[in-house]
Amino acid sequence: MDSRTTFSDSNDNNSGSSSISFVSNTETLSPEISAPDVTALRRLSENLESIFESRDFDFCSDATIVVDAGREVPVHRCILSARSPFFKTVFSRSAGKDGGTKFELKELTKDFEVGFNSFVTVLAYLYGGKIKPSPKDVCVCVDDNCSHIGCRPAVDFMVEVLYASFTFQISELVALYQRHLLGILNKVAADDILVVLSVAYMCDRACQKLMTKCIEIIVKSDTDIVTLEKTLPHDVVKQIVDSRIELGLDGNGGNIFPDKHVKRIHRALDSDDVELVRMLLKEGHTTLDDAYALHYAVGYCDAKTTTDLLDLGLADVNHKNPRGFTVLHVAAMRKEPKIIVSLLTKGARPSDLTPDGRKALQISKRLTKSMDYLKSTEEGKASPKDRLCIEILEQAERRDPLLGEASVSLAKAGDDLRMRLLYLENRVALAKLLFPMEAQVAMDIAHVDGTTEFPLTINSRNSPAGQRAMNLNEAPFKIEEEHLNRLRALSKTVELGKRFFPRCSEVLNNIMDADDLSELAYLGNDTPEERQQKKRRYTELQETLSKAFDEDKEAFNRSTVSSSCSSTSIGMGRSNNRHVTKK
Repeated sequence: MDSRTTFSDSNDNNSGSSSISFVSNTETLSPEISAPDVTALRRLSENLESIFESRDFDFCSDATIVVDAGREVPVHRCILSARSPFFKTVFSRSAGKDGGTKFELKELTKDFEVGFNSFVTVLAYLYGGKIKPSPKDVCVCVDDNCSHIGCRPAVDFMVEVLYASFTFQISELVALYQRHLLGILNKVAADDILVVLSVAYMCDRACQKLMTKCIEIIVKSDTDIVTLEKTLPHDVVKQIVDSRIELGLDGNGGNIFPDKHVKRIHRALDSDDVELVRMLLKEGHTTLDDAYALHYAVGYCDAKTTTDLLDLGLADVNHKNPRGFTVLHVAAMRKEPKIIVSLLTKGARPSDLTPDGRKALQISKRLTKSMDYLKSTEEGKASPKDRLCIEILEQAERRDPLLGEASVSLAKAGDDLRMRLLYLENRVALAKLLFPMEAQVAMDIAHVDGTTEFPLTINSRNSPAGQRAMNLNEAPFKIEEEHLNRLRALSKTVELGKRFFPRCSEVLNNIMDADDLSELAYLGNDTPEERQQKKRRYTELQETLSKAFDEDKEAFNRSTVSSSCSSTSIGMGRSNNRHVTKK
């Protein structure tokens, strides 16, 4: 009598979760024998699952997989080797070698980034033979009107699990998630299907059905050739283009290759050479709008390149490409706060709609995981970029706040340019300490780095080496052109902060407009003795702020570098956070 067991999978469309469990082959097993066998298999599954889930078994783990900074997952090499040929090979090669018990996930998956939750889902299956319900905060976007079936967070989670399953050679899990993705493709946006297609291509023959279906959808979509070439391998692009020509769909705009002049402009933008773009425009063969150069820069180039291109003043910031997307729509897909702010300050309209009725805000919301948006942000820590983009677009859709004077203390400073500059230097320095991401966005748009930072105190340690000593507290004080340039840049920084980051600005107002600071900033008709006393107090406050900024500067720089790297795979631990190890 055959007592072998098989895997079966089920998909609960109402809950959005799926499970795989051990079941017996009831056609070959009699009821008397099958019931105990099923019970035993279920108990085995539960026991192995408890090893992975419970902290009681931490002592017997013999390896660690580092997912990202601060999060490590303890594993048991014998269990993973028995369940996955991939892990068997990896662990056997490292046996007996120094440092062979710690592995980097990015080194294991190599070609595609797998997030924490996706990786843990695969491991849980390897241990217990079951798939946990998909974590809601990871698979749900911020848009309340979304069904969350085919939004980007849900797609990202499934393709990450699919790729990890393929890499770790878990064929039944690959088949399951391929079926899941095939079932929701009709609810996935074309740009997100490109992500699915890319992963299906990497999985090769294991996901041939998924790849074929994705290509079929993209062929009939309005996805332009530049997007295809930037996203997909050359042979897949050729297959899509050939299919469009065969079906007579090459006249819909999606198959039109840029002419040689447009390509030269795009190549110049790829090299961040805006001056070359200006020279190419003088040839008169095309314009920035005809080349959709601003769309291209926003989609694929450095943020500074985009702002430099905007500063030429030669492009319509609300121009639509053949797909009906404005530059702001493309920026919302890119999820780069600096670019979004740059466009809004140049007059981009947040109310413009895509052909399917979406505004830039809705695009941004549907790309953002709920967990990233709801993640609390401590003062002095960089805000999640996805959340920042949404907040900027939400603020832009509201009526513009009154700009001009930053707060009470700046207004009190009146025409005293020295006091205004002192106030702005302190305010922006404080913003960098408390809200580093928001401050950096505003400062970059205002080109603060192109101005000279003046010492706020006689013994300031922030002055660049060799800088001419021009203490703002010394008398007599004479306004120079460099002072005015600095004042204009800092004023614009504060105005941008008030416009796009009102929450942060309110905190700064409460600090800077405290009675003692306001009085110190306003000299009025004070006697020489009162002025001297206020000057000493102001200097003390400046030195305190300067010291705090120096101590935090290194951490701030790390935050800025980290925030510039796009990451779509930030995960959260399971409910008991059992596998998160703080370094």
